[in-house]
Amino acid sequence: MAATDDDGWWIVGYDGWSDLDLIRDRLTAGADPNSGVRIFDKPLHVAAEQGSPEVVAELAMRVDDVDAEHRGRTALWMAVFEGRVDNARALLAAGADPWRLMMDGWSPGRLSLADPTPDLFPVPSPETGLSEAEAAAAAEAKRLILALGDFYYGGLSLACVADVSAAEATARLEAAPADDVDIDVLYETWWNVPDADMIVGITDVPGGCVITQPWGFTPSTPGVVKRVSQGTVCYSMYSNPKGGIFGYIARDCAVVAWEPDSAYMVPPDARADKILAAYLYRNHPVAFCCGGAGLRLMDAQPITAPGTWLQLPKQDYSI
Repeated sequence: MAATDDDGWWIVGYDGWSDLDLIRDRLTAGADPNSGVRIFDKPLHVAAEQGSPEVVAELAMRVDDVDAEHRGRTALWMAVFEGRVDNARALLAAGADPWRLMMDGWSPGRLSLADPTPDLFPVPSPETGLSEAEAAAAAEAKRLILALGDFYYGGLSLACVADVSAAEATARLEAAPADDVDIDVLYETWWNVPDADMIVGITDVPGGCVITQPWGFTPSTPGVVKRVSQGTVCYSMYSNPKGGIFGYIARDCAVVAWEPDSAYMVPPDARADKILAAYLYRNHPVAFCCGGAGLRLMDAQPITAPGTWLQLPKQDYSI
């Protein structure tokens, strides 16, 4: 018999997956421990991502298969990807397999080896570990995230261009120096400055250049990223103050993708290196863009205090 609104999961909000009494009440009322949670489908997956270890342990006892997959990944994979170490340990105690291969060869255990807690699971053999390239990618991600540090990026947009100098990117954009613009005034009252969205900062960095705008989304637009990506790759992002991170990846003048960094948004058919990047840079979208373009920043100054300011030609950059 199908669950109704009264005996399903519909009243369990985001914080509810840490409320053991609420989850037990739902189970007693007839909620299916194997499915039925909005688009996420499996309660154990949702709890592994955002709940408490007590709720995870309760659901793990009730499900038909603790290693059941949803969109190509198990609940243990979800816990590892989101850095929920306590939840991962609860699933391990319930019999979840950390070395079950999924997501283009990644297992939860192998993914955890790139994490700050690489000893989360006993490694069955040396061959199970990270490749040389994967270990190098993990080390660079940790270095880059630490180098950039914490700074407020709400309202910021940037484009990270690989193997292209600031001078070359300026030429591709047909931009001119913004010599007549008072940048201090722009920072304070950009909304009162005509064509403020056409003013961007640009800086040479190891591996390429960074184009940034602290008050708008212009560097993240298709019109910008396509122009600067000729013969190379450009990763862009815009942090909308109203919520959400948006952007594009362009290769050789064509927009090819935007790479998400949440566990549910990684496509089931994603390549192994893309899965690793999404994991390493989760919740660090600025570092994700820099790392994706291979830019080796030593600090956040090229993003927060650009070396040069440019005036873009006034036109539609949305296409």
